[in-house]
Amino acid sequence: MRVSREQVAENRQKILAAASRLFRERGFDAVTVADVMKAAGLTHGGFYGYFRSKDDLIAQTLAHVYAQGAAAETDVARYAANYLSPSHRDNLAGGCPTAALGAETVRQSPDARAAMANGLRQQIERLSRGIPGLQAAQARKAAIGSWSAMVGAVILARLVDDPALSDEVLEATRSWIGERNAPDEKMKSR
Repeated sequence: MRVSREQVAENRQKILAAASRLFRERGFDAVTVADVMKAAGLTHGGFYGYFRSKDDLIAQTLAHVYAQGAAAETDVARYAANYLSPSHRDNLAGGCPTAALGAETVRQSPDARAAMANGLRQQIERLSRGIPGLQAAQARKAAIGSWSAMVGAVILARLVDDPALSDEVLEATRSWIGERNAPDEKMKSR
């Protein structure tokens, strides 16, 4: 039986959504194509009608996830407040793909690495726009530093087995970012 173009597009989105959740929750190596197709409610045999390989699925899933964040908050302090929260820390499957998969993506295909790099570029640009009172180069530097601190903090907060330390890492990083990105009175007067 032939599947309509609309159904193909819908199935593809289901596959990407399922892969996104599973990869972030369990990592690339712990998830099989069969796992993804089952989570998407589709048969394993149909996978190659949508993707060339698991590597292709990984790269396209990363691109898909980063495209979802295109309308994210640009104000760095507000973004950090949400990103560095216990609910985000605890939401592996729905959380940040950079914090969940960054270290693993280093060992993936060039296409997967390119998708991750593109996501990084988008995030830097988005956060650069959310830092008031700085020239473009300074805002970009602050965005890179803030984003690096946020991702690192979430990784550290997720890996420790001490809830109090985990919460402290998130709170201290939120505070540090707020201090670093507060408009400087000297900069305002220029």
